[in-house]
Amino acid sequence: MAKFIIDGGYKLSGTLIPQGAKNEALQVIAATLLTQEEVIIHNIPEILDIMRMIDILMSLGVEVRKIKKGSYSFRAKDVNLDYMETGEFFDKVTRLRGSVLLLGPMLARFGFVRLPKPGGDKIGRRRIDTHIYGLTKLGAEFEYLRNINTFTLKAPGLAGTYMLLDEASVTGTGNVVMAATLAKGKTVIYNAACEPYIQQLSRMLVKMGAKISGIGSNMITIEGVDSLGGTEHTLLPDMIEIGSFIGLAAITGSELKIKNVAYDHLGMIPRTFKRLGIEIIRDGDDIIIPEQDHYEIETFIDGSIMTIADAPWPGVSPDLLSILLVVATQARGSVLIHQKMFESRLFFVDKLIDMGAQIILCDPHRATVIGLDHKHNLRGTKMTSPDIRAGVALLIAALSAEGRSVIDNIDQIDRGYENLEQRLSSIGAHITRVE
Repeated sequence: MAKFIIDGGYKLSGTLIPQGAKNEALQVIAATLLTQEEVIIHNIPEILDIMRMIDILMSLGVEVRKIKKGSYSFRAKDVNLDYMETGEFFDKVTRLRGSVLLLGPMLARFGFVRLPKPGGDKIGRRRIDTHIYGLTKLGAEFEYLRNINTFTLKAPGLAGTYMLLDEASVTGTGNVVMAATLAKGKTVIYNAACEPYIQQLSRMLVKMGAKISGIGSNMITIEGVDSLGGTEHTLLPDMIEIGSFIGLAAITGSELKIKNVAYDHLGMIPRTFKRLGIEIIRDGDDIIIPEQDHYEIETFIDGSIMTIADAPWPGVSPDLLSILLVVATQARGSVLIHQKMFESRLFFVDKLIDMGAQIILCDPHRATVIGLDHKHNLRGTKMTSPDIRAGVALLIAALSAEGRSVIDNIDQIDRGYENLEQRLSSIGAHITRVE
């Protein structure tokens, strides 16, 4: 198992270019199963989770061709449905949470899909009820074999309908949108997720011949078509990685430039960091984080403590709260971080407390951070990455800390960030990977 060795406390300087959006990539790669024609996707991050998804498609019989770094061609002309019955398929699916996105396109095009419960980060309960509800509303028959933790969806043909989702699930919405493109008649999805990932997926499907309206809103309407064709699509930059780089610049007191951020798609991210007192300068489609020795957390108008909570788009992504929490440890002032979605995602704060951070874990969902204002630096320590986002948050903390830190289990970080130690080394970080 690989680990990072980090010598912290150094100023950083330079330019970073964010990778393509991981969560968008998982959706649009799954969508290539909806057509037998060629689909070309650019700006794909070559990270562990994405390569696992591509490997699953290749094992199903999808022709995958690497055009150049980050650009791939997919052609799902001859898909082997029997492969879904093999132990190898089950093993691959259980290692990737994003494999749940196979449900919609496989069901829509082939009328059948079988999956074990998908894997992924251990950050709390991650139910798939919204996915199943939406697909059964379209006419699928659902069977769950509890003894082998496997479920099957069958449908000789899907039919459009109206549905009200019980949660604005991004992957749940993506699955239903993909399935509805080939359903007979009109489908209306209310309380749909409207994240940029869903917008990008919908725009790609429209280029493939789908009829989708309401893109970017919480009510999406799809008129089913008989078939979809090929297209070419480019991923947005990863907004969570952009947020990670903003946080890194702030807590290390460094000036960094982040290029090609697709600023208009960042939602509340810049405003949320500004609430922590971090200056962000927009320069066209780039952002500059100037060197700041101090940054002060805002309070509400009545003087009460600032609360930052995750929320459906355009609110703050739950993936970003771990980064915001770490950045707040060296701010001036206090903030309450409220992680509403996942009940295990804040448990990594015990490592930050070991490093000298002043944090009160109120309950599994809430933590109060009392900023140290750089009067007391964090201390290096030995840690283990529990999941992708917490792992990067701990890495950012280590880069700002005095002394040496070791982070084990960095395969978790590799699942979401491409060549991270090389990119950070290029701006002056003292970080080494040890296999």
